[in-house]
Amino acid sequence: MTSLSAFETEIARVTLLLASDFGIVPVAVEQGPSGTATRNYLAAEADGTRWFVKTYPPGSVLEAVEEAARLSEYARLCRVPVAAARPTLEGRLTASYRGLIMTVARYVPDAVTADGRLTGRRWEAVGEAIGRLHCGLARHEFGPPRPGPADKAIDLARAAVRLESLASRYAATPQVTAFGRWAAETTREKLARLAEAERLLTGVPRAMVSQLVHGDLSGPNVLLRGEGVAAVVDFHPPVRRGAVWELGRLALDPRTVLAQPDWPQGLGRLAAAYHALHPVVPVQELVGVVRVTAAALLMSVYPLDAVLEGPGPVDASLEQYARDRYEAAAVLCDRLDEAEEALRDRLT
Repeated sequence: MTSLSAFETEIARVTLLLASDFGIVPVAVEQGPSGTATRNYLAAEADGTRWFVKTYPPGSVLEAVEEAARLSEYARLCRVPVAAARPTLEGRLTASYRGLIMTVARYVPDAVTADGRLTGRRWEAVGEAIGRLHCGLARHEFGPPRPGPADKAIDLARAAVRLESLASRYAATPQVTAFGRWAAETTREKLARLAEAERLLTGVPRAMVSQLVHGDLSGPNVLLRGEGVAAVVDFHPPVRRGAVWELGRLALDPRTVLAQPDWPQGLGRLAAAYHALHPVVPVQELVGVVRVTAAALLMSVYPLDAVLEGPGPVDASLEQYARDRYEAAAVLCDRLDEAEEALRDRLT
């Protein structure tokens, strides 16, 4: 008797959970596009209905996954385009079996991710979707927006400590790969640019609006169809962060900055659409979005730390993303004046 492969075993477990917990009897289950830490599958029923199945890595906390799924459903009630969740037969949004944690949502067809693809009317459409998202999340029981200390993404003292630690570890661990040597050198260069990041942040308020946010808002987690937003996906459990930090993380995704030369003008249109729906965030803060994003990219250890902390060799896509992040930070700094002028023109 031939034993099942690890992949076949997981497919069998996913199929079992779909039927027993979600009431879905699939005629086919196939591997779908995976996330940074999740493995995802596409399931089809006999009537053609398709489902997106997300499975979480060992060690994930069931209640945290449940909270994230419920936040997504809350956003859908706020008229944010979100892939509708399929509840279990017991009314939960998650199911588990022998360490496998799983959620199920409607499959979003004919969509592409937003990373590198913000063009034309899409800038306004994304601004409107995130403005509606942040406005809705501001009414959540987790708490209203309020001014707070600078977001931890631009906490330069914290960033310097993390970079110094990473640089020390690289110094003690000679690298044998080209990417490893580049990551070690880039870590040292980031430390040398600390003063540059400090100068960038002199142009933003010391206290910025903090509120409940998506938690992982980036190009891969916004799906586009045509000129509009088809769905915002992959919410994290409720957490407060800087609204401008989250907006910049999506609007100034490195792949967009490098792929779209007209990003300053598009950013201005996106910010205006966002502000029209969520005016709680002051114009002065929105104008500072490029500074916040550039400083965050300059001082981030991710994914330079993946060489030393990852479970295996860094793959080509993560290598490219690391280089894109560093190059995008330089582009944001070089075009800062142009971008802030475009933002002021649209917001004032």
